[in-house]
Amino acid sequence: MVVFAFSFFFKRMLVDQLPVHISIIQFPLLFPCRYLRETKPKLNNVKTKKASSFHEFATSTNDAWDIDDEEDEDFCWTPTPASSTPSGLDSASSKRPLWFHSSLSVLSPTEVGRGSWAFCFSSAVRSSLQKQQSLPVRPIIPLVARISDQNASGAPPMTVREKNRLDKFKQLLASPNTDLEELRKHSWSGIPREVRPITWRLLSGYLPANKERRELVLRRKREEYFGFIEQYYHSRTDEHFKDTYRQIHIDIPRTNPLIPLFQQPAVQEVFERILFIWAIRHPASGYVQGINDLVTPFFVVFLSEFVKEHVENFDVAVLPLDTQRNIEADSFWCMSKLLDGIQDNYTFAQPGIQNKVKALEELVSRIDVDIHNHFKKYEVEYLQFAFRWMNNLLMRELPLRCTIRLWDTYQAEAEGFSHFHLYVCAAFLIEWRKEILSMVDFQGLLMLLQNLPTIHWGNEEVGLLLAEAYRLKYMFADAPSHYKR
Repeated sequence: MVVFAFSFFFKRMLVDQLPVHISIIQFPLLFPCRYLRETKPKLNNVKTKKASSFHEFATSTNDAWDIDDEEDEDFCWTPTPASSTPSGLDSASSKRPLWFHSSLSVLSPTEVGRGSWAFCFSSAVRSSLQKQQSLPVRPIIPLVARISDQNASGAPPMTVREKNRLDKFKQLLASPNTDLEELRKHSWSGIPREVRPITWRLLSGYLPANKERRELVLRRKREEYFGFIEQYYHSRTDEHFKDTYRQIHIDIPRTNPLIPLFQQPAVQEVFERILFIWAIRHPASGYVQGINDLVTPFFVVFLSEFVKEHVENFDVAVLPLDTQRNIEADSFWCMSKLLDGIQDNYTFAQPGIQNKVKALEELVSRIDVDIHNHFKKYEVEYLQFAFRWMNNLLMRELPLRCTIRLWDTYQAEAEGFSHFHLYVCAAFLIEWRKEILSMVDFQGLLMLLQNLPTIHWGNEEVGLLLAEAYRLKYMFADAPSHYKR
């Protein structure tokens, strides 16, 4: 009661005078009703015994990517945006509430009764203000949302080897007829940021190797795309297409929800147009959940031509309209080229994914029988975790910066997205061998496999993953009988 009395007094006397940067979540003692509501366990999700089947696991677990509108309405407060999470926190610390990291000491009711709360509160506010005034104003980007890796602002100067690689790329791209095989060879180990946009356009087949023809092709394809917009986009409200558009409209806000760039209305409208036009031009598959993720790497890479740093927080609306339109059209055509090679992943019953998951199971049974038997022992089906790996090309398992680096290699491989991805998934699974074998129950295994700790990954980790995948491909791709015992 003492805490409630003081909090009520505090709300009336001081809350209107708090500085803008002080959020209610930093001071739970002052607003105990809100804090108690936030930490109140949801009893209907509590199980008295461990889940022993996938059905029990699914009914007791919420996917962080699935935003439930009814659940959102249950909150009586506005959450702090993801972009305000301090980037220096590790993955364990970042799960704690913000008040845990605050300089304010949490007081006991006895201390509150003695009146020491006023001194501690004023000291904390003064300390926070002094810190903010002494630091330069920079956008705070959580590690999970950070797109840049080696080429981020403040990175060490380019090494001689990196400069030589960049010069080699520029030399290849400047030739009258770019040698695509040579370009693939150099791109396999990563493409420098400065030349990634043009390299991706070439390797995806969107642009011709002949340099003189590129401008003409770009102009024609961009005009063609916006011709599709004029011809088809108005039909999104038609009875035949409204369900497709509605699903796209629901899925877009869920696309990389922790990255501010993708929560901008202008960007979401771009994604809606791209996905809707692709869906109605490919009636065999139409729009399938997961395709929305595949736009993001292309959009970020083509945007990076005009943004040198902090792409995560860049306001796309400040770009000239023609530039925005070009980024949109290029993203559409490159995504279409990608999907042309894996469209059976998204046709009825998704047979491409079913076949790839089965191939993954057979491959893992040969390269690591301990993991395979461990899954069998605890009745874990590969489809329960690997379906998403195939459907989203590991985009929900890796930070976006890692996906972009991974796609450098996929673009360089002849069948990177459709074939090499299988070996990457196998290498990715074996990467977590120790953690997998340490889990001795069904629910623990599924929770691990659906929430693998890759938040700190960067180019180095992806490079090692790709090297292992290449080794597996070299051993098994040309010897399919090795799959079988």
